[in-house]
Amino acid sequence: MDNQTNSSPNSRRDFIKKTVVGSAALSLGGILPGFSPKSYANILGANEKVRVGVMGVNSRGLALASNFSLQPNCQVVSISDVDSRAAEKCVAKVEENQKSKPKNQPDFRKALEDKDLDALVVAAPDHWHAPAALLASKAGKHVYLEKPCSHNPHEGELLVAAAKKYKNVIQMGNQRRSWPNVAAGVQEVRNGSIGRPYFAKGWYTNNRASIGTGKAAAVPSWLDYELWQGPAPRQAYKDNVVHYNWHWFWNWGTGEALNNGTHMLDLMRWGLGVEYPTKVTSSGGRYHYKDDWETPDTQVINLEFANNTGMSWEGRSCNGRTIEGESVGVVFYGEKGSLQILPGNAYKVFDLENKLVKDVKNDLTIDPRDRMNPSQALDAIHIQNFFDAIKKGTALNSDIVSGHQSTLLCQLGNIAFRSGGMLDIDPKNGHIKNNKEAEKLWKREYQKGWEPTV
Repeated sequence: MDNQTNSSPNSRRDFIKKTVVGSAALSLGGILPGFSPKSYANILGANEKVRVGVMGVNSRGLALASNFSLQPNCQVVSISDVDSRAAEKCVAKVEENQKSKPKNQPDFRKALEDKDLDALVVAAPDHWHAPAALLASKAGKHVYLEKPCSHNPHEGELLVAAAKKYKNVIQMGNQRRSWPNVAAGVQEVRNGSIGRPYFAKGWYTNNRASIGTGKAAAVPSWLDYELWQGPAPRQAYKDNVVHYNWHWFWNWGTGEALNNGTHMLDLMRWGLGVEYPTKVTSSGGRYHYKDDWETPDTQVINLEFANNTGMSWEGRSCNGRTIEGESVGVVFYGEKGSLQILPGNAYKVFDLENKLVKDVKNDLTIDPRDRMNPSQALDAIHIQNFFDAIKKGTALNSDIVSGHQSTLLCQLGNIAFRSGGMLDIDPKNGHIKNNKEAEKLWKREYQKGWEPTV
C-alpha cells in the first residue's frame, strides 16, 4: 500500500475497476494532448497509484522500471530478474526514484500472487514475452508488454484471445504510437497531405560487433539459467548468449527485424491503414562475421497489401551507413509528395520536386541506437496512456490486436527468410497459405511443462 492514501487494498482495487467500467473510451484521432506526465498529478484519482511489478531488468527493463517509478501515479512494488546483480541494481534505482523500496522477487510468478499488484511490465527476452503476459493475464493483472509482443505468430494469437477472455489491458511497448509529433505525422499521411500514400520504406542501421564463438561454461552464480530459458527448449549454457546476444539466436530471439524493425513496420502499417498483407518476401543473411550469430545481420522484408500498397524494411546490424541521413526512420511515398518520420519526435514533408514544405522539429534529444533508454520523457506518455486505460477506460494507443498485427509483419518476414523467400498470405487473418514448410514456423516447440495457454 502506498503512503499517500488511507484506503484499504480492496477499496483501492474497487476504485480502479469502477473507474474503468464507468468511463467511456476516448478517441484521440492519433494526436495526443500536449500535457506533461507531471500534470497527471492534478487529475482526480492520480494519487490512487497503479501498483506494478517489473520482469526482466538488466537493460531495457531497468530503464522501464526507472521510468515507471518516476510517474506520480505509479508505485513499483516488485522487481523480478534471473540475474541477481541486475535485480539489486534496479531495486536501488527504483528506491531512489520513488523513495520506497520494491520487493526483490526473483521469480515473477511469485510476484503475480500479490493480490494488490495491478500490472506486470514484461521486458525479459523475447521468448518470455507472450508466456509471461499470459500468466499475468490469468492472474488478473494488466500488462505492459515490450515489443515484440511474441516470439512467433501463434503466441500473438494467444495474447489476443487472452485479452478478449480476461478483459485486461495489454499495451505493447511500441512507444512511438504515443509520441505526439510522430502521431501527428502519421495522421497527416492518413489525412492525405501527400495524396494517396501507396508505399512506405523503413530502416534500421547499426555497427554491432561479432559475438564470437561461444564456449561451454559453468552457469554463473548470479544467474538462474533454468528460469531464464523458461518456455524455450533447453540448450547448454555458453558464455556469449546472456545478456543481449540472445537476440541473434532463434531459440530465444527474433533478430533485428523484431528487435528494431517492429517499430518501423508498425508506423508503416499505421500510416498506410493496413492490417494483414497478401504477399511477403525476404532476403538477407549473416554476411559480415563468421560466428554464432544465427539471425540475419542484413535483411530486407517486402510486403504487399490488398489495397494496392506496399512497404519495405531494411535492417543492417553491422554497417551503420545511414539512409536519408538517419540511422533509423520511415518515409511514406504518395501521389503528391512524401513524408519522413525522423528518429525522434519529428517529421518532414516534401513535395514531388523534393522541396521541403513542412518541418516539424523534435524538442527532445533521442538516440535511436541507445538500446536501453533512448527516449525516457516521450515514453512516459505511452506509460500514462497505459494507466489511463486501466483507470479510465481510455483507448490504448497500442492495444494487443494492433501490436500483434505489427509484430506479425516482422515474423512473416523472418518466416519467409527461413523458408525460401516468399509467402502468400490470407489478408483476412495473416495466415500463411499453401506452404507447409513455412507453416511449421508459425509456432515453436516448447520445453515440456512450459507450454503457454490462454
